Amino acid sequence: MLAGCAVGPDFQPPPPPAVNGYLARGGSLESAAADKVPGQRMVPGGNVSERWWELFHSRHLNELMTEGIAHNADLRAAEAAVRVAQANALAQRGALFPTVTADFNSTRQKVPTESLTSNAANNAATYSLHTAQVTVSYVADVFGGTRRQIESTDALAEVQAFQREAVYLTLTANIAAAAIQEASLRGQIAATRRLIAIQTRLLDILRRQFDLGQIALIDVTAQETAVAQARLLLPPLEKQLAQQRNLLAFLTGRFPSEGLAARFEIASFRLPRKLPLSVPADLVRQRPDIRVAESNLHSVNAQVGVAIANRLPKITLNGNDGSTALALAKLFSPGTGFWLVAGDAAQTVFDAGTLYNRQRAAEETLNQSAAQYHTTVLTAFQNVADTLRALQADSRAVSAAAAAEQSASRNIDLVSKQVEQGQFSLAVLITAQQAYLQTQLALVQTQAARLADTVALFQALGGGWWNRPPDAAAATALQ
Repeated sequence: MLAGCAVGPDFQPPPPPAVNGYLARGGSLESAAADKVPGQRMVPGGNVSERWWELFHSRHLNELMTEGIAHNADLRAAEAAVRVAQANALAQRGALFPTVTADFNSTRQKVPTESLTSNAANNAATYSLHTAQVTVSYVADVFGGTRRQIESTDALAEVQAFQREAVYLTLTANIAAAAIQEASLRGQIAATRRLIAIQTRLLDILRRQFDLGQIALIDVTAQETAVAQARLLLPPLEKQLAQQRNLLAFLTGRFPSEGLAARFEIASFRLPRKLPLSVPADLVRQRPDIRVAESNLHSVNAQVGVAIANRLPKITLNGNDGSTALALAKLFSPGTGFWLVAGDAAQTVFDAGTLYNRQRAAEETLNQSAAQYHTTVLTAFQNVADTLRALQADSRAVSAAAAAEQSASRNIDLVSKQVEQGQFSLAVLITAQQAYLQTQLALVQTQAARLADTVALFQALGGGWWNRPPDAAAATALQ
């Protein structure tokens, strides 16, 4: 009968948002998927693989992911936090059961015979007293306060489990993004060095032409300045590349001095041809941050029941059974036993509104958590919409950058031939060199941005953790 009574509101998971899609136009998954993304196709309702990074077909990336998952310290800390929360949840369940304490006490004492009478049967002034007893104490969970507290700690264990999944998702996304950024930097460095090689070759030609008296010294010095300016671009890029390598070492649990064998180039990644697009009702069950907010809401909801139960009467039952004797050999002899059974019901009569205001605080905390949950859902949908728009823009940017790079490459070839023939315009040469560098860098950067935004889409959709068998560190009820 008591097990069916628990004051306070029963938790109901918030319903999914009443929207059909992520983008403003049309508002449906079909319209979102219909937006043309050359080289990629949206699959409405498609499932996200738990090893989504394998869709990039990079062996080195797969190896780094394995190392990062195995050795990253943040992930190990998150797994330990799950175990802490699970242990606390199990500990809280002990409040449903009686507390049994066994006690043995042995004393030897002397009483003053002039003023006191000895407690010993033979009136001896010096005697030993041995007592063995068992005490049972039980607080009856009449109004369900203890069960609501257990419900709250179970929800907090779920919070830690989902936070662990969030750390896992952030780690894998960061490793993939760092590898793509390394590839981008290597591409930019290679493009800059190609330009420097072209500029240096043209500078040698211009110097020979100057020696022959065909051009003025100012033409040579202008080209020397262009070469020097191009070389200035290399140190910052090389510094960023070194820092990116250090970041990858950190994410995979290494010291920077240990180094990495893997090297990433843009060509080492293959753009996934099919991209899943979860329906909105699934997104709220897939995103770890939304599940964290939901579990927090569950925990706070249970605390309202705890606050209500604290205002109601508390019933405590106590029992004591034991034996006392002057000699150990007679400890359990007839006539040495004693027992006690007691019950207590207590109700707070006046506390200046303390318990009432604690209940109000719990209810307002519930309202706060509900608002935070709504904010988390809105942020999740914004993330997905942003990545979808980014992917659409990336496809157009890559096409434009490729066309510009081809045009600039043809132009620099034509200008180089004119320089070799002694027929050139200094302004045209400088402009062609600048255009060549800018378009080369832009092509690498747009290709890297498209890869990075594809990673961001997998992250925004939750990373597929629900398809991965839960391990011992996260073996809570995640579904």
